[in-house]
Amino acid sequence: MTSNTLILRGGVVCDAATGEARTADVLVHDGRIQEVGATLRAPESAEEINATGRHLVPGLVDAHVHVSAASADLGDVAEQSPSYVAAHTSRILRGMLHRGFTTVRDVGGADYGVAAAVAEGLWPGPRVVFGGKALSPTGGHADLRGAGRHVLDDHACCPSIGVVCDGVAEVRRGARHQLRTGAHHIKLMLSGGVASPTDRVDSLQFSDEEVLAAVEEARNANRYVTGHAYTARAVNRGLGLGVRCIEHGNLIDDSSVRLFVEHQAFLVPTLVTYEYLHREGAAAGLPPASQAKVEDVLEAGLHALHLAHRGGVRIAFGTDLLGSMHVHQSEEFRIRGRVQPANEVLRAATVTAAALLGREGELGTLSPGAVADILLVDGDPTTDTEILAEPERHLRAVIQGGTVVAGRP
Repeated sequence: MTSNTLILRGGVVCDAATGEARTADVLVHDGRIQEVGATLRAPESAEEINATGRHLVPGLVDAHVHVSAASADLGDVAEQSPSYVAAHTSRILRGMLHRGFTTVRDVGGADYGVAAAVAEGLWPGPRVVFGGKALSPTGGHADLRGAGRHVLDDHACCPSIGVVCDGVAEVRRGARHQLRTGAHHIKLMLSGGVASPTDRVDSLQFSDEEVLAAVEEARNANRYVTGHAYTARAVNRGLGLGVRCIEHGNLIDDSSVRLFVEHQAFLVPTLVTYEYLHREGAAAGLPPASQAKVEDVLEAGLHALHLAHRGGVRIAFGTDLLGSMHVHQSEEFRIRGRVQPANEVLRAATVTAAALLGREGELGTLSPGAVADILLVDGDPTTDTEILAEPERHLRAVIQGGTVVAGRP
């Protein structure tokens, strides 16, 4: 019979909120951290792990994923059998867990069934906080039809990242439908993007009235709206209309930073996806029209992150990888380390991401009462981003909810 108590002895506990690290024991009971301190007492039946010489890090949170994106050609994914896409989703989730991500926030594609499959132990993977399908106007970032196609199939079972909504009434209905299925947030396409075939990156999408309708529906359900946006014009407009979080934001400026701070909004940069779309996008299935748009946002991303960091914006960790490029998820740590201290990058993937999810004190921390998501790593990620950027070298074990789910302690 497996004990429901676990104690990790002598590890160096990383406080992601302060960037400090200290040697301590961690006592876990029924999947929650019960106590953190020196020479703790534990029941004789407790499972004991010798963590001496290793750093204990909160389980990581990736706040921008598409777990059903089996290919970089999202239009092709939308045409596939849902069961076939689900098989790929299971594989993608397992890889994320083995890289140390114990929670992910899906911002287009995952649904109740995906979240339930992980929660019930049918699939190994990070717990999935899902938003359902993103809402897009005709010709917007989630309208994946090519210019020559006219038929649109937005059936709920289609494995697409989004649905097309035009007008206030359709946006309300779309938002309410996602919320009905248990969506944690509503995602709006506020500007053009890379992976869509017919829109410009610098376009504005949805009218003010449509955005306000989605914001109202989310607030009525005690949820929030997150917005896909690149340019300062699109970002600023979204923040002014009540959008709580911005995805990407590669082309923001100082005025955007002021609005983020004023509204206490979150920014989720996704820098690694542009680097690998540039390198591997064609081989991964990214259509030529999308390949041509990568350059528009690639170089600006680090500058935007620097502006946001310097200005005190709440920045969460995100990757937005597609298809075969999911394997590069951890590279986001290294890229952000070019303009941010290592402890700030770690904070984005733990404490700040937990705040975005409304799970402060539960996720992203190794403190009493928190969910026992714990990584055992060789090296100190509060001082060196390379530690988490190379899990194959430094990650020794993944504990999720008090159970060792990957590696060997």
